[in-house]
Amino acid sequence: MPRAKRMVDLAGTGDDGTTGLLGGGRARKDELRLEAYGTIDEASSALGLAKALSQDGRVKQIVEELQHGLYKLGAELATNPDVEGRFGRATDAEIQRLDALMAELEAVVRIPKEFILPGTTPASAALDLSRAVSRRAERLAVRLAREGGLKNPNAQRWLNRLSLLLFVLARYEEHSSGAEARPARSKSGT
Repeated sequence: MPRAKRMVDLAGTGDDGTTGLLGGGRARKDELRLEAYGTIDEASSALGLAKALSQDGRVKQIVEELQHGLYKLGAELATNPDVEGRFGRATDAEIQRLDALMAELEAVVRIPKEFILPGTTPASAALDLSRAVSRRAERLAVRLAREGGLKNPNAQRWLNRLSLLLFVLARYEEHSSGAEARPARSKSGT
């Protein structure tokens, strides 16, 4: 039975400024594709922080589901474009799932109509951080699609819905903690 690759076995393979793609081949570490899936990894890490900080079981469940979705989307973007779709693709059903989660949470919590100051609770702050990182990932995916490097429009759509859901989930987290988001007004009240 072949032994799994260990990190020590992989050490140095990226010293030349390239990294391996799923499905074979290598890409420069500063390519837009890598920037996009690296940003997705950042969003998942921020979600992991939110999950660790939250005391709410439903928040933890949803966050883990979203992390699985980010992992799948990251794999889609990390795949060699010559074998696109081999490791999965974002689907309409997955986008509908995000919409359903958003509707479920919006039925419980009031969504502010104004901009808010993140940081009401530690977990909601981590969710807002993940939302901001997800928005950056979405911008990179849009650019990658515009440049012809991303064929699946559902990838962009999923990231757009994700960031909306994360805003709602952060407000839900605050609500479940007995707190309320603070509006982002200047000290003079304007």
